[in-house]
Amino acid sequence: MDVRQYADLFLSESRDHLTAYNHLLLEWEKDPAARETVGGLFRAMHTVKGMAATMGFAAVAELAHRIENLLDALRKAEREPTPALLELLFRAGDALEKAIGVAVAGGEARVPAATLEELDRAATALGGTTAAERVSRSSLLASVPEGALPAGAGRLIRVALRPDAPIKGARAVLVLKRAESLGFVSALAPPVTAFESEQFDGRFAFRLESAEDPVRIEAALRGAGDVERVELSAEEPREAPAAEPAAGRGRHIRVDLRRLDALMNEIGELAIARGRLATLVARKDDPELGEATVQIGRLASSLQSEIVAARMTPVWQVFDRFPRMVRDLARQEGKQVDFRVEGKEIELDRAILDEIAEPLVHLLRNAVDHGIEPPAERLAKGKPATGRLTLAALKERSTVAIRVSDDGRGISRAVVLKKAKEMGLIAADVEALPDEELFRLLARSGFSTAQQITEVSGRGVGIDVVSVAVRALGGSLEIRSEEDKGSTFALRLPVTLAIMRALLARVGTETYAMPLTHVAEMVDPRPEDISRVQGSEAIMLRGRLVPLVRLRALMGLGESAAQKRVPVIVLEVGERRAGIAVDALLGQQEIVVKSFDPPRGMLPVFSGATILGDGRPALILDAGGLV
Repeated sequence: MDVRQYADLFLSESRDHLTAYNHLLLEWEKDPAARETVGGLFRAMHTVKGMAATMGFAAVAELAHRIENLLDALRKAEREPTPALLELLFRAGDALEKAIGVAVAGGEARVPAATLEELDRAATALGGTTAAERVSRSSLLASVPEGALPAGAGRLIRVALRPDAPIKGARAVLVLKRAESLGFVSALAPPVTAFESEQFDGRFAFRLESAEDPVRIEAALRGAGDVERVELSAEEPREAPAAEPAAGRGRHIRVDLRRLDALMNEIGELAIARGRLATLVARKDDPELGEATVQIGRLASSLQSEIVAARMTPVWQVFDRFPRMVRDLARQEGKQVDFRVEGKEIELDRAILDEIAEPLVHLLRNAVDHGIEPPAERLAKGKPATGRLTLAALKERSTVAIRVSDDGRGISRAVVLKKAKEMGLIAADVEALPDEELFRLLARSGFSTAQQITEVSGRGVGIDVVSVAVRALGGSLEIRSEEDKGSTFALRLPVTLAIMRALLARVGTETYAMPLTHVAEMVDPRPEDISRVQGSEAIMLRGRLVPLVRLRALMGLGESAAQKRVPVIVLEVGERRAGIAVDALLGQQEIVVKSFDPPRGMLPVFSGATILGDGRPALILDAGGLV
């Protein structure tokens, strides 16, 4: 059996453990007295070591072993970690992540000898043993009589694999994974590092703290396969919180995202075919055929909902990488930053989540690099020395808003206005612009660079990248800022990309789709309700002036002589509103979004295309580009 076929699974699981490792280190750095943190760090590293050894990634297992050794020494010494030790653990974790990537890619992972020696020196200084000494003791422990196994909490379990079992080390790890699903495993003998040895005979023992009954424990361990004998001691586990009901286990599996992508593509094509079928059936007077079509539509909708739900992923899977990044960047810049993450349980389509990672990196780096002031500058302004940076996700109607907020310098309106004049974007005699228009300038490609803007406002680097990426997802970027008070960048995103409900409208001979996510209402204003404000049309809705955009004029079709009164779709993106005048409303329809590369010169108001029920294509309007 070639264990390298499990490389992707190993990479995924090891990343999860390294993410937990980094978060625990950040918590320990904030509260060095939290002694329970080191236990979680030790377990995370112990698991990575075992998985790496099973995969045959010797260099990865060796580095994880050295880190585990230092953590064990810290745990036994019962000392608070020094800043130097924490920094070493952070660097060692980074080296481990890099080594894992190289090993999984098929390369030869190499860990600098200096890093291994530094870890050993730190462990020895705390009274621990070197890695070589621990390996020597491990090999001796394998021959210790069963009755002399280390004492500890939990039930003592002895396992013997079948003599003819292939790759006994990998099978033993599978048994341990089964045990870990039942409770807390400790006092393993021999250790996982011995499993990869040719001398490993398939016999090992450990202690298990679990509220499960012995029959279930034995059945679970034997279920790993190739198990010849399982012996459980009569010792009862110590009091512990009630275990999760057995029915709650084994309900999750890892699925390659490519399979979900393929399923989503297929259900998209099914949705198009369903719409086409419904259109054809509507032309025939056949009740039975109509009933069958309705049932097919219902089943297709149900299947679609299940697939979309399977793709939904908590935002923490992307957010969890940022605390470490912000911590390192703040230290590099000599700043103090209190970084908080909120709404980690909010879910988004995995495809959207992957795409927003880079835009969020831009925003967070800008906040630390340029938004939040150095401690001395903050104190001079009467602010706390530590800046506040918040990354928050929250559900807003049928969208998800992700906000990056800081209490730093904010955006200098004077500098933005000056730069806009230099680039010829506004007239030289303009003295002020509404915030909405002013901040929109920041998202223009090439508008500002670090040298041109960031000394005052701290903004400009990457904002155009963020805006383009968010609009490509059918979302919008909203900016709010107050000088010396801070800035907030809000990304409003659809929950899923592939299939959405849309309002269809006709302009001339073309049909356009507008995602219902941003449709606030439809109105039918009288000609006298439309006025001109500063050269642009607007309508008054319940005491609020709303800009009016005529889609005919935008598409270069001119005025329609036949219509004096036209329907208006009121779009709402964050706090911004706009009315879109069309020739006719055609109703609602579920559409499948197809991305496309717009041809040169095409108006930047489209986010994709779709196929309608009658087989005709239609462009999808981008609310962010219209409002």
